[in-house]
Amino acid sequence: MGVVHTSLSLSIGTHLSPIITDATTLKSQSKSKPNLIFTAHLHKAAFPTKQISSVTYSTPKIAPLRRGRVRAMDARKGVAAKPIIDFHGIDEKLIQKMVYDALVWCSLHGLLVGDKTVQRSGKVPGVGMVHAPLALLPMSFPESYWKQACELAPIFNELVDRVSLDGKFLQESLARTKKVDAFTSRLLDIHSEMLEMNKKEEIRLGLQRSDYMLDEQTKLLLQIELNTISSSMPGLSCLVSELHRSLLNDYGNDLGLDSQRIPGNVPVNQFAEALAKAWAEYNNDSSVVMVVVQSEERNMYDQHWLCSVLKEKHNVKTVRKTLAEIDSEGQLLKDGTLIVDEKAVAVVYFRAGYAPTDYPSESEWKARLLIEQSSAVKCPSISYHLAGTKKIQQELAKPNVLERFLTKKDDIDKYGSALLACGVWMTQKLSGKRLNNLIEKGILHSTSGNNIYGDDVRETLLRVKKEGSEEDAAYILMQRIFPSISLTFFMREGICHRDHGISELGIYSAYLRNKEKVLVNDQCGYLVRTKISSSNEGAWICCLG
Repeated sequence: MGVVHTSLSLSIGTHLSPIITDATTLKSQSKSKPNLIFTAHLHKAAFPTKQISSVTYSTPKIAPLRRGRVRAMDARKGVAAKPIIDFHGIDEKLIQKMVYDALVWCSLHGLLVGDKTVQRSGKVPGVGMVHAPLALLPMSFPESYWKQACELAPIFNELVDRVSLDGKFLQESLARTKKVDAFTSRLLDIHSEMLEMNKKEEIRLGLQRSDYMLDEQTKLLLQIELNTISSSMPGLSCLVSELHRSLLNDYGNDLGLDSQRIPGNVPVNQFAEALAKAWAEYNNDSSVVMVVVQSEERNMYDQHWLCSVLKEKHNVKTVRKTLAEIDSEGQLLKDGTLIVDEKAVAVVYFRAGYAPTDYPSESEWKARLLIEQSSAVKCPSISYHLAGTKKIQQELAKPNVLERFLTKKDDIDKYGSALLACGVWMTQKLSGKRLNNLIEKGILHSTSGNNIYGDDVRETLLRVKKEGSEEDAAYILMQRIFPSISLTFFMREGICHRDHGISELGIYSAYLRNKEKVLVNDQCGYLVRTKISSSNEGAWICCLG
């Protein structure tokens, strides 16, 4: 995640795993290219729920569909897509069977998160577990756009790496934001100190995710954001894909869906392999990988899946520490070695540290600086972290900026089509007709992580303009994307609820470089998150796909 301050670990949304559907299946739906079906995995439903144990649950509850929503919905909110299956025509008893089987499968296979109603669920493993919010059935996604997103991953990796090496570009691009955003300012201070030290990161590791939406109006795949820190859900997303494959093996004939059309999805294995290779490059057999975590983490099982694969397949040990613990327990030797629990730390893998709330005191900032000063491989380094901010995305969207970092015209064209079309607009010089147009089509994103829509865009921009301050540097005006709307079965806390949803596709990628040698540059899998279409905001829950 970038400095957008939005957590991708357990917010709101749905995880999907894509299924490639037959072109013949889609003839009656669209004249476009073949689709993928994304099976929704994790979702935070925006509806009342009861606490129901996934173990004793015997009669799944299905909330009634709010009928007529698609017809009544303004076209600006999205476009209702013809579903791959008739959700209204599915027998209620069949749905109940699938819901029950899904709940059992989640419980047996570890597709779990901490139950927020249980006080210790975010601190003690095995206490207060509940199935991850998910979507029960697949949703379609055009195969051509899926391939486009996958092809962009290696280009994205190279771009982030090259941007991270241009300290002047990072500092200048974020200079105005630094004046109005305290969090960005502290990150830039650490980055500046590393530049003054001439600190070189010879081994650079990125475990990243690029998020996209397919705009129904323009038929373009548009990038939402770059995630260079704490790209969560590589563990649970694999399980979601397996869950959907299991359900379609049992019920696919009844639904008219083929489980073989679900693409393979193993980001947890590929992330673990990249971490293991970075550990090997550090060249200390007794060293460990340190996972930086929050003091309370209900998404710990996603993290534990990755650590488990790292240990079982690669024999690499991990330790979990908060930033506060690193400050109190960590030691930096003269040669730059970071010592924690009497072990040298080869790789620091951040699953925290991406938001202001992760730094409640100076202790956390001291820990971040200590890590950056060390010789450990950082995932990400402070420069990779900054390269994932919205402001940098804005800069890259400007004419001729991509050419500064990418040399191949084909790469520039491919990446630019997704990035530039995203329409990252400047907030200056907005008035009259232009301002009115942006109210209809724009989203105002603040560096505090919130999105502003509709008339609130006008009010905020006019207020900033009237005050004449530099507060506009804290906002980025972006083109609003209108994805297709699909009827979805959302599951949360044992309750199945039908509603209309919109989805976002995330493509995981791994990049490892030691000096001039690129050791890993791969697309690693996918994550699809779905939320209720009527929600403007709404945290997306990391959905496994």
